[in-house]
Formats: sequence, structure tokens, C-alpha cells
Amino acid sequence: MSEITTAERPPQPEWQSVTAESLAAYRVAENRFRASEAARSILGRPDPDATADWQEVRLPGRDVPVRVYRPSGLSQTPLPLVLHVHGGGFVGTATQCDWANSHLAAQLPAVLVSVEHRLLDWATALPAAADDGWEVLQHVVRHADRWGVDPARAAVFGESFGGLISALSAIRARATGLRLAAQVLVNPAVDVTGTMYEHASMAEYGHGPGPALEQLRLLQRLALPPGTDARTLSPLYADALGGLAPALVVVPTQDSVADHGRRYAERLRAAGTTARLTEYPGAVHAFLSLPGIQPQAEPARAEILEFLRAAL
Repeated sequence: MSEITTAERPPQPEWQSVTAESLAAYRVAENRFRASEAARSILGRPDPDATADWQEVRLPGRDVPVRVYRPSGLSQTPLPLVLHVHGGGFVGTATQCDWANSHLAAQLPAVLVSVEHRLLDWATALPAAADDGWEVLQHVVRHADRWGVDPARAAVFGESFGGLISALSAIRARATGLRLAAQVLVNPAVDVTGTMYEHASMAEYGHGPGPALEQLRLLQRLALPPGTDARTLSPLYADALGGLAPALVVVPTQDSVADHGRRYAERLRAAGTTARLTEYPGAVHAFLSLPGIQPQAEPARAEILEFLRAAL
């Protein structure tokens, strides 16, 4: 999977009337920008002490691209595993998270595997994206020697829509006996039911600067296959949240889904799962991927590093 080195950022479509064709065209152009050198001033530059390479994970019926970050010049193995899932839902690429992921790989040190999951559209719903995250995690743990990781020191880490996938993976891990050491959920969107719009943060920031209501309504429509019980795909409404991996929930305050993270941390604690909630005043949605314009990204990355280092 080659990287594009030059690009211009496209305008966003009209979310209320976007078609499959216009969404596909926007996705290609926007992801080209996010993978470009031009975007580095916004998205940050990778840590020079880490390598980042594209690989393919062969799963039944499909190959899933993953972006793999490793500390440079470190022969020590096995290393901890951090399975990362980028945000975006119907747009986004692992490359947009190079800044945080490369620094975490170099400084933990650890192997970070970032999943280029299937993106939502009219033919691809949330279960497909969630399966990509979960099945890549299972694959890497199952083939730990090949990846140079220690399966007893594994964590999941997701941002926004990726936080939803990571939270679902943590729940599936408990159900299957796959022991995770930690879960890091950054501005997670963990409610795709009808109540996703009823949180106070949605009323306050649903028209900016985070994802607008029109975007979230599109995401919800694409996420749910017809006839699906949305609660089964919403960690906020999971029947049992006890016995999960200890969680760090990172919430930017100027975010339409800020209350998703707050309420989820509350539910985890009520169920007996250790959960640390940290709020970053003035930070906007996706701030961790915007170090060039969001100064709060640096302390948030440092907190994630400290949390994962203690857990792994």
C-alpha cells in the first residue's frame, strides 16, 4: 500500500444529500491528503526512532492492511502489542495517526499494529469494521512469535469510531478468554442507538467544532444493518461491563460525543472495571491526531504512554 506524498484537501460533501459515488470520491481524496507530506504540519511528524510499514493480515475471505510501528534498532523481543484502530467511520486511514503511534512504539517500546479496517458505506456496515479490528487482534496474538510480540502483554487503543471498535473488541476478548492488559479509548463514540443525540455534549457541540450532527446521522445510518439491535453494537449499553481490561478514557471537552466517553467510564466503574477518565479542556474531537493545531495532543499522548507503560 503506497503512500501519496502530495495532495490537496478536498471540501466536505453535503452530508444530508451525499451519494455513494460522492462519498467514495471524497474518501479517496481526503485519505490521499491525510497520507500526504502536506498534512504533516497538522497531523504531526513520526518519531524518527520508530519504523512504520504496511503489511497484510490474511483473514478468512479477505486481507486486511495494517500499519505496523516498531522501535528502531531494538532487537529485544518479544515486545508488548498495542492494537490500534483509527477514527473516521466512513473516511480515514491509519497514516493519520503516525505521530502518536510512532512515538508510543519508540517510547514504550512496543509493536503497534494499526488496522486499516473496512470503512462504512452503503454496502459495508459497522459489524464488518468491528470484525476487522477484532480478528486482526486475534490473528496477531495467535501468531505472536511471527510478529515478535508477547501475547500476555496486549492492549487495544482506538480513537472516535476506532474507540467504538476497540471497546467492542475488549468486550469480545473477555467473552473468549483473550486477556488484555489495557484499553485506551480516545473520544470514543460508543452509542449508535437513538440516544446518541440525546447527550448534553451533542446539543452543545453538535454543530461544531467536532463532527456535526449531519455526519453522525450518516454514520449511524451506514453503521447499522437493517433489523440490527443498535444496543448490541453500542458498548454504552452492553449488558455486562465487569471484568474488562482496565480502561483509560480520554475526552476532549469541545466534542459532540464527549458525553459518550464520560458515561462509558461511569458504566465501567459501576460494573467494577477500573476506568480512568481524563478530560482535556478546550480540545476538539480527533485532537490526538492534530498535534500541529491542538496543543493538548502532547500531554494526552504522554498520559497514554504512562498508562500503557504501567499496564504492559
